[in-house]
Formats: sequence, C-alpha cells, structure tokens
Amino acid sequence: MDFTKILNSLKALTGLGLGAPLLIVMLLALLILPLPPFVLDLFFTFNIAFSLIILLVVIYTLKPLEFASFPTVILVATLLRLSLNVASTRVVLIRGHEGGDAAGKVIEAFGSFVIGGNFAVGIVVFAILVVINFMVVTKGAGRVAEVSARFTLDAMPGKQMAIDADLNSGLINQDEARARREEVAAEADFYGSMDGASKFVRGDAVAGIIILFVNMIGGLAIGVGQHGMSFADAANVYVLLTIGDGLVAQIPSLLLSVAAAMVVTRVRGSKQDIGKQLSSQLFEDPRTLLVTAVVMGILGIIPGMPNLVFILLALTLVGGAYLIDRRRKLEEEKALEMERIVSPQQLAKTEIKELGWDDVMPVDAIGLEVGYRLIPLVDRNQGGQLMMRIKGVRKKLSQELGFLIPSVHIRDNLDLSPTEYRISLMGVSVGEANIMPEKEMAINPGRVFGTLQGAPCKDPAFGLDAIWIDANQKDQAQTLGYTVVDPSTVVATHLSHILQSNAHELFGYEEAQQLLDNLSKVAPKLVEDLVPKTLPLGILVKVLQNLLQERVSIRDLRTIAETLAEYGVKSQDPDILTSAVRAALGRSIVHEINGVQTEIPVITLDPGLEQILHRSLQTAGEGGAGLEPGLAEQMHKSLEESAQRMEMEGQTAVLLVSSYIRPWLARFVRHSISGLHVLAYNEIPQDRQIRVVSTVGQRGQ
Repeated sequence: MDFTKILNSLKALTGLGLGAPLLIVMLLALLILPLPPFVLDLFFTFNIAFSLIILLVVIYTLKPLEFASFPTVILVATLLRLSLNVASTRVVLIRGHEGGDAAGKVIEAFGSFVIGGNFAVGIVVFAILVVINFMVVTKGAGRVAEVSARFTLDAMPGKQMAIDADLNSGLINQDEARARREEVAAEADFYGSMDGASKFVRGDAVAGIIILFVNMIGGLAIGVGQHGMSFADAANVYVLLTIGDGLVAQIPSLLLSVAAAMVVTRVRGSKQDIGKQLSSQLFEDPRTLLVTAVVMGILGIIPGMPNLVFILLALTLVGGAYLIDRRRKLEEEKALEMERIVSPQQLAKTEIKELGWDDVMPVDAIGLEVGYRLIPLVDRNQGGQLMMRIKGVRKKLSQELGFLIPSVHIRDNLDLSPTEYRISLMGVSVGEANIMPEKEMAINPGRVFGTLQGAPCKDPAFGLDAIWIDANQKDQAQTLGYTVVDPSTVVATHLSHILQSNAHELFGYEEAQQLLDNLSKVAPKLVEDLVPKTLPLGILVKVLQNLLQERVSIRDLRTIAETLAEYGVKSQDPDILTSAVRAALGRSIVHEINGVQTEIPVITLDPGLEQILHRSLQTAGEGGAGLEPGLAEQMHKSLEESAQRMEMEGQTAVLLVSSYIRPWLARFVRHSISGLHVLAYNEIPQDRQIRVVSTVGQRGQ
C-alpha cells in the first residue's frame, strides 16, 4: 500500500468519527501495554515533532480564533506526554539494568550526548528547564489567560451593542451581524478555555518534577535491591536514563508552554502573523539599529572586552540599518515616480483635444471628499473598508425609503486638512468633520461607568460626546459602556444620517419614472390611468418628495398610486394630495413610529389654539405669517417641553392635530424639535387607541 492510500484510509477513518476513539485507544496502550524500545523512540520523536508543529501553527496564525481548537490540543498533547512518561518509566525500571539503550535510543541520546553522560549536569539542566517552564513561561501565560478571559467576558455587552449599532445604521446586514455575534461568543469561549487549559500546562510541569524524583528513587531501589548492582553503578544507569526521560518530556512541554503564551499575549485584531509583526515593529526604524551599533562599538574598543565579537556585531547592525534605510528611500522614490508619470498618449491627448461639452462635468448627486491621510480608508488595496460600508448604507436606505440611492462619488481634495472629509449633495457641502484614521471613536450613548484617556470630540452624525482612543483601549471602553466604532464607520454613519435627512433632494423625475416602470409590470392599467391621464409626472414627483421630506417611505407605491388616481381628479394641489396619501399610508406610518402597540400616547392642541391656527392659515396662507410671534414662541416652547417629557418616559413623541394644520405644524417643528412626529387624526388606523398625555394651549401650558 502506497502513502496516498494510507492518507486516504486515515481520512476515511476520521470522516467516520473514529479519530477520537483511536486516540483514546493509543493513550490506553501507552499506559497499559509494555512497548518495545523502537516503538517508544517513535512516540518520543512524534511528541517532539507534534510540539514543534503546534508552535509553528501559533506563530503563523493571524488571529487566535483561527486555531480555536488550541485548548483541546493542549489537553491531548499533555495526556500524550504523561502517557509516554508512564510507558518510559516502565521500560526504564524493568530493563534499565541491561544497558543504556535498553529504554530506546532517544532516551539514551538525551542522557548521554545532551548532558555528556554526567547525571549531576543532567539534574542541573533539568532543574533550569523546569524553572523556566514552570516559574516563567507557564505562570505568566496562566496569568495573562486569566486576565484576558475576564476582560473578554466584561467587553461582550459593549461588542454586542456595537454590532447592533452597525446593523441599525445599515453598515452590515443580518448575516454579517449573526457572524460577528458568533465570533464574539467564540472569542469569549476561546479565552475562557485558554484560562483552563493553562492549568493543564502548569500541572504538566509539576508532574514532570514529581515523576523525575519517583523514577530516580525507584531506579536506585530496583538496581541495588533486585539486581545486586552497587549504588554508584545503579546511579550511573538509572539516574542517567531518568534524566534523559525527563529531558525528552520537558522540551516538548516547554515548546507547548511557549505556544500557549504566544496565543494569549498577542495583540488582537492584527492582520500579520507574529513573525511579520516582530520584523516590522523591531526593525522598521534604522535609528534603533544605529544607536545599538554605537553602544556595541564603544563596548568593543574597551580593553579587556571581547573586542572582535562586539565590533563584528556593531558592523552587522550598521549594515542592517543601511539596508533598511535604503529600502525605505527606494519605496518613497517609487511612490513619487508613480504620481508623476504621465504617458505620452495622455500628454498628446491633453495638448491636442479641444474643449467640448464633455469637459463640463455634471454635478455629483452625492459627493465625498477626503484629505490625503484618509485615502487608505477608501483604498481596498490598503485594507480600506469605507467603500463597502457606503455600499451597505446605500442598500439599507434604498430598501427603507423605496428608491435607489445614487452612487457616492469619492475623491481626494488637497484643499482639505489631511484628516478632514466633506459630504456634499448636488455640489453643495452639507456636512464635514475631522477624524483620526489611526484611532477609534468611543461614543458616550448617555450612560457610561468611567472615563477614558483620549482626545475629546463630537460624533459628527448626532453630536454625541465622544473620545478618540487607541485600538488597544477598545475592550476597556466597551466594558465601561461606550460604543466603539472605527473611522470608516464614523464616516458611513454620518453619510447615512445626511442621506436620510435629505432623501427628498435625491429624488427626481428619473427616479419617479423608474418606479412607475417597475409598477407597470404588476399594475399596468393603474400606471396608464395615473400618468399622464390623471396627473402630470411633476405633481407625482412633488408628492413623493413631500413624503420623503417627512420621513415616510414610498415603498408601497401601489397604494400611493391608487390614492393619487382617486384624489387626482378632484385636486392637483401637491399638499392636498400628500395629505390624502398620508391617510392611506396611515397604518405603515403609525407602525414605523409606535410599533405594534395598540395604544398611542399623543400630545394634542387645545381646541381654542387649533381654531386660531385655522383662521391664521386661512387668512395668511400656509406660511403662517398671521400668527403672533409671542404665541408662536410660547407654542413652540410648550411643544418642546411636552416632547421632552415623553422621551424621558421612554415614549415616542407624537403630536396629533387636524389634517388642515398638520402640514404647517410639521414644517414648524421639523428642524427645531427633534423626534417629534406630527400626525393627523385621519392617519390613525381604526384598530389603534389614542391616549392623550398632554394638551398644549390649556391654561398653565
């Protein structure tokens, strides 16, 4: 049977679920059955190779969760090593009097060649290995694993809130949110398991010490008492074999302890393996090598010092610093050349081509300009995630609002500060802010349990208090209750807020025609009778813009079209038609505001105040110019106080008025009282009940 067939057979056994039972049978065989020395050599060699494989996998792993089975592997490797200790002890004590190779060539080699056949040297070397493993590596790794497990569990609520925030803002979909929640749970399970697995490694080190002394005492007793050997001969044979056995077990144990320490001490979120991190962070700056070379050179010229060694090392460091500096300069020159290169064809085209209408660039519907330090956020080749986040924002808003949000045109702008970005609609700037691309923003959602060190700022989307923090403070911030987001999420959330607030400006004739074309596929007669027989396209566009301006989705275009077809024969006033459409969409509007609750808490106006507003609008028009300034100010103050009281009680602020004054009142509070929804009586579905919590305009209001 060739090697390929053997591998296929092993895969077949694993696929049948026989891997774990076979492992248990092998461990039982090591514990119970006496093994010949050659088989023991194979297992010892496999144990060393297995530990090396584990260590190398840890070194080349980018994230700890990529090696999520590591705690189980630690348990298996520990059991294998202890089983080998039992098997080797049996062979040493039974056949040790026959000679140095009675327990196998591996134990003999470690007992004679590695320590020179001197058991006193072997005891010292073994003691040093045990101290390094037990007191330094294992103890430190266990402490780090314990702290990591505690902080990971404490940070879980903050991470879950961050995932919910990304989901609500449209940066991720349900599948991505589910995957991130599973990753957070898996990370907590992993570090909790590592906390327990570190006890296996610690116990293995203690067991190695006990097994060594038990084997030495047992070997001397068997050699002198049963085989009639002198004490010196018994010590020379059994102690050497015992120390060789201990060294064979301690070296793999030390490798596994180092691997466990690397897993729990590495920085989370890094996209480089440990080797690349060390090379990029230790040897990135040539100045460190130059200063070290100077110190080594000074030590090398001191009389009495090993001059040649220090001078050779100093020259090596100087050479390394020169190569690193040269590489950095070549990379910078190459980047500058790429920026300056202009092909002859492009140059000729620039010189020959005359001006034309193609040179008059149209205004971008949505524009995003970034400073040069923010370019990596939008460059996928540099790991930028902003393009993907913006795509998620467009997708979520398109689904919520009911029409396709135009593409976002992103470009760099050298007139901006390096860390500044600017959002524009139809070529006009509507929002800008400065961000720190190398840090993360910790947003105070209103209740936190401590303070953070960082640069205070404001969330550009909603104006919340926030702090720019280092990435390694993320877990601490989430534990304290902050919502931590990266710079790409900050920009995407700001863009989402602006697009949602100005959706009516993005909707025009082309979008309306596209919606009608889609509706005509399922209701062709309705579209044919509506436009242009009943209403011109411009009136339809104005009605849909009015709905979007009041944060009403136009997804249910069929209901909108049927309502317009019914009321369009009576009036073509966009405001009257908008009120009729809002009444038809009342169920979805109320559901969006109040959910499935049957009772709606509302604010109402005093009948006398409503009559004043009616007369004012009838005489002065919808601009409300006939309303007394003092009355308008008092009404605004009362509405604001009532809305704040409802929000503090955890209720959505809703103002319920007659349909005639609703449009004017909606415009009156739109930009001054955030969170207040203005509804008309005919927009409330019949299956909902109204509970008046306050009345504005009464005496004392």
